[in-house]
Amino acid sequence: MNFSDPTRQDTGRGRAIRLSWSLLWLFFLTPVVHDLATGGYGPIRLAVGSFGLLVVVVCYVSLVFGGIGWFGLFRRFEEVVCALLGTDRARQLTCFVLWVTAVGLILTFDDAWLGVMVYVSVSFGAGLRFPQSAWAIVGCVLTGLVLGFALDAAGDDMFVLAFVTVLTGGLMIGVRRLIETLAELREAREIVAQLSASEERLRMARDLHDVLGHSLSLITLKSELAGRFLPGHVDRAIEQVADIERVSRQALVDVREAVGGYRRPTFAVELAGARIAARAVGIELTVVPEQWPVCPDPDAEAVLSWALREAVTNTVRHSGARRCTVELSTGPTWTLEIADDGNGGAGCEGNGLTGLRERFALADGSISVDSSSGERGFRLTASVPIPAGTVGESPNR
Repeated sequence: MNFSDPTRQDTGRGRAIRLSWSLLWLFFLTPVVHDLATGGYGPIRLAVGSFGLLVVVVCYVSLVFGGIGWFGLFRRFEEVVCALLGTDRARQLTCFVLWVTAVGLILTFDDAWLGVMVYVSVSFGAGLRFPQSAWAIVGCVLTGLVLGFALDAAGDDMFVLAFVTVLTGGLMIGVRRLIETLAELREAREIVAQLSASEERLRMARDLHDVLGHSLSLITLKSELAGRFLPGHVDRAIEQVADIERVSRQALVDVREAVGGYRRPTFAVELAGARIAARAVGIELTVVPEQWPVCPDPDAEAVLSWALREAVTNTVRHSGARRCTVELSTGPTWTLEIADDGNGGAGCEGNGLTGLRERFALADGSISVDSSSGERGFRLTASVPIPAGTVGESPNR
């Protein structure tokens, strides 16, 4: 399974986190490298130790980083192993090679190399599926204890090593299962989106059939009658043609209303979608006020809702923000302000903002974007006038 998400942008913060995560595990190689460099071993043992350490690192990297989907390069390694050995159990074989190499290195040298078992445990947790990984980690701990007793290692050091081995292996099991769950959630969301789009198309087809079915049938009937009345009854044929024009105009109005109803968003729907999207990526969304009044002008509500959707989409997909505030001010002019603490805009407006400006121009409103000031963050302010004599009194739906 590929746990990586090729559509997700690789931000600087994400790269820093992955680099720190990688360097964390290199700490356990320090005693091994120190012993290999200062142990006074002969050329043969030095070569064996270096080669064995290289095998451990390669297996570890291929299982951990390939297993959790950070680098596709190491998934290629798995594919090559599968092709060479004619089996799809490359990860199990890689784990076995890693375990055998680690045991051989520990027996060849001394108890200073017991730290290699931590790498084995981490690799088992990342490369194998649960519960197979849990049993493999238990076996790894037992192997380390047996080897420690055989090499007369210090008891305290052995139990500390056993604890670290269990802890790191269990942590990687949790990381793998978390990433698997996230991948399944993304897949489920894609399926839900496809099903929703399919359902929407079916509903649109039903509504268009209901709207146009009667009108088109009537136009067909009137056309046939007009053809029959010609050339003998011109007056009656003209009446049928006039009816055809009236029915076709009404059908055009009905279609526009049907399509317009599908394309007109509302505060309630867009706020609910904004909360779901923000929660999904860990953004703290604050809505001011908590309960929004019903906009007395549906057209004004629609354009403000489009602005809310575009701004929240920009925040969720591109900003890397942790907090976002959505504030609505009412009066003769309704003003919507969306601000986040992310990395601002990309320096140019995309199709979304261009479309928003066109919508607000048609509604006699205005929209401004501030993403290039000295402070971090993205701020979108949208205003639209409300016709005089209309007041929104009901709470948000």
